[in-house]
Amino acid sequence: MAAHSYLHKGTLRKTLPVLLLLTAGLPAKKFYNDDPIQKEPPPVNVAKVKARNLSDYYDLFENIASKRGEHHAKARLLPARGVNTLGEVPDSSWYTNRHYQHPMTVEELVRGSGADNAPSTAGPWAVIAAKTEGITPGFMIRDSKGRRYLLKFDPRTNPEMATGADVISSKLFYALGYNVPENHLVHFRRAQLVVGHETMLTDRFGKRRAMTERDLTETLLDVPKDKDKQYRAVASLYLAGKWLGPFRYYGTRKDDPNDIVPHEHRRDLRGLWAFCAWLDHDDSRAINTLDMLVEENSIQFVKHHLIDFGSTLGSSSTRANSPRSGNQYLFAWKPAAAQIFSLGLYVPGWQRAHFPDLPAVGRFEAQVFDPERWVPDYRNAAFANCLPDDAFWAAKQVMAFTDEQIRAVVHTGQYSDPGSENWLVDCLLKRRDKIGRAFFVKVLPLDRFAVQQGRLVFEDLAVMHKFLSGRDYTAQWSRFNNDTGQKTPLAGETSLALPKQFLEASTGEYFVADIHAGEKAKTVTVYLRKKPGQVEVVGVERTW
Repeated sequence: MAAHSYLHKGTLRKTLPVLLLLTAGLPAKKFYNDDPIQKEPPPVNVAKVKARNLSDYYDLFENIASKRGEHHAKARLLPARGVNTLGEVPDSSWYTNRHYQHPMTVEELVRGSGADNAPSTAGPWAVIAAKTEGITPGFMIRDSKGRRYLLKFDPRTNPEMATGADVISSKLFYALGYNVPENHLVHFRRAQLVVGHETMLTDRFGKRRAMTERDLTETLLDVPKDKDKQYRAVASLYLAGKWLGPFRYYGTRKDDPNDIVPHEHRRDLRGLWAFCAWLDHDDSRAINTLDMLVEENSIQFVKHHLIDFGSTLGSSSTRANSPRSGNQYLFAWKPAAAQIFSLGLYVPGWQRAHFPDLPAVGRFEAQVFDPERWVPDYRNAAFANCLPDDAFWAAKQVMAFTDEQIRAVVHTGQYSDPGSENWLVDCLLKRRDKIGRAFFVKVLPLDRFAVQQGRLVFEDLAVMHKFLSGRDYTAQWSRFNNDTGQKTPLAGETSLALPKQFLEASTGEYFVADIHAGEKAKTVTVYLRKKPGQVEVVGVERTW
């Protein structure tokens, strides 16, 4: 399979219909002067966009009962879109390249999306909205500086579990490139909270009424306290902008002129599957996303976020996660049939997984974990469309986290039991390596191409991470006509050294190297452009 798709030229969006008429019948160039694009052009101003709610139950049954979005067919695979000519995802309102492309320090990883806006304790926190029903209550609070937060707690059965998972996973998803809320672990006493003057709640009889201090006290009876008799919670800073509701993992938002790539074809959403597998974010569904209308440089646009990570790392927010998590959809017909026809004798491998008695962890493990078979709670069109090059894009980012960095991020979960922290670190390291081994073998995992001292150089990520001891490479060089797409092989040029024809070429000429390492089906094609005093890597394509 040859997999490559260029980013739609954002600067041409408004004039594209006219250009199509003017250039009809003319060959299209493969590369333009601004390739590879590292950042999408400024967004078009969004004048009107409607907020929308999405029913959790509707989303569940919609994705179970039907196959939403455009999917691969046996004879036609659909390559990712929203990528540049290197196969990378440019910075945009969806995604920002961080740790892999721009290695973050331990301090930056620990900081995550921010560390400067924890709720002020200089004054009381006013409860301005409340969720009092269910296993774990939650409050919307306003601190003395007027900032709003969502306050989320652990279930009584599993102190530290959901709050630790939420904080840790938000930092990792931020480092992986996504827009996430700024989450803070807070410890406080009952006196820190006061009921706002106009705060309402719905009581157990379904009656809407004003909330009282007694309601607040009674609600906190279901919240565990730490060893210092304080409540522990995640204070999630409200996102800037106007609330627009969740995005879906298929289609586009019709009232957003910048949303032009169907979500099931976005590489940053396809590759999210591998990231969610790493952290066991089985609750990765539309309801845990959020679009906000923001304004920057006098332009309004929609910014897309991932939110609510309490159901990661062995937690399902309200209880320890099910052993089924990540291994089987909530509704799966084949496993159910196997149970019926075997009279209950069939036992899937995940039921034999070992989980230690660590309430702060819930159920998180690495022994049974199979990244290639990991699934969320129910179907996700973008995840289902993930191709080997999409998974490689994600796997190289997971592998970029060192042992030390992972341990430092997990430490921000502030677990009172060192055994919980050690178990999480150990599982994350093993799951990281499983992801690298599983997805690096699907393609020829070469990356970070450059020209140094007259040679094409790169990193073989399988070798760098010691999954292989080494291997030999062959490069078939060709001239490349950027106007027609024609490749003209250069006889005898099979090493990684730049051919003499390239060295003698004029500025603006293109050459291409097809690199193999023993398996002809797995090829990385690298395009080079001659520029004054330098050679530019302008394109990368992968086949498998």
